[in-house]
Amino acid sequence: MANTAHEWDTGRPLLLDGGMGQELAARGLSTTSGLWSAHALLSEPDTVLAVHRDFIDAGADVISTNTYATTRRRLDDGGEGEKFEALNRRAGELARQARSHAGREVLIAGSLPPIHGSYRPDRVRPVAELEPLYHEQAALLAEYVDVLLCETMSTASEALAAARGAAATGSPVWVAWTVADDGSGRLRSGESIADALAALADVPVSAVLLNCSMPESIDAALPGLARAGMPYGAYANGFTAIAAGDDVADGADVPDARTDMDPTRYAGRVERWLDAGASIVGGCCEVGPEHIARLRAMIDDRPKASGVTAR
Repeated sequence: MANTAHEWDTGRPLLLDGGMGQELAARGLSTTSGLWSAHALLSEPDTVLAVHRDFIDAGADVISTNTYATTRRRLDDGGEGEKFEALNRRAGELARQARSHAGREVLIAGSLPPIHGSYRPDRVRPVAELEPLYHEQAALLAEYVDVLLCETMSTASEALAAARGAAATGSPVWVAWTVADDGSGRLRSGESIADALAALADVPVSAVLLNCSMPESIDAALPGLARAGMPYGAYANGFTAIAAGDDVADGADVPDARTDMDPTRYAGRVERWLDAGASIVGGCCEVGPEHIARLRAMIDDRPKASGVTAR
């Protein structure tokens, strides 16, 4: 682990980066394969590095590794399982290379995604099956990162498996759930935020978040997260609503981008989360460096408060 304990003590919220995958697509990478963002680590490393650097230049305090598509299951299914270790290590190396030129302190989060596809609680496997898969990937990333980020979790049990696997490395762990785009304020499984938090009661988690849902959906769910008793926040996507059962084919066929979520409007949403007590914010899919730059300016204009503990 890069830092076994880290106190973020600027008196301001932590600003995450935006969506690596969609930013790569916007820069011309072909998305015809479900492994396209993983392939970029070897075929287009300079582009991955450039995205990291652009998010840092925009003001991100935290960048996430390009490991959303480098799970054991996805690589095995794509006939490229032998590249599992090399791709995860390459992702960590590129993130650290980007940080080395930052000229300021930047944290690296190791992205641990859903194993059996995003937004599909019906495909989540038992904890006993998932936990070792998460631990395997987390153990590779732990060497390069400051925190392990279990993200886009659609059920309480999926988050539990990921958090347990990550925590077994001894690294700090953050957990982010995706919530239904129906205004219910519930996980995509239909479980409540309270259920999701209760499932993690015995796991050492340092922060809890919501991600990869419409900003409006996060508005409905965030009050439940505020009861966690630890740093919390959110990073929304810029997609249109993702309905139950929608299949994104492991990233090869993504939802449509919204046309009404420009940097200024997105920052307005995020500012309301900060006003409500969130201390970790950023963006997910379709949120680019321009959005993050606008969030940086908005955060820097706010009065200082207490720092965020990132350990």
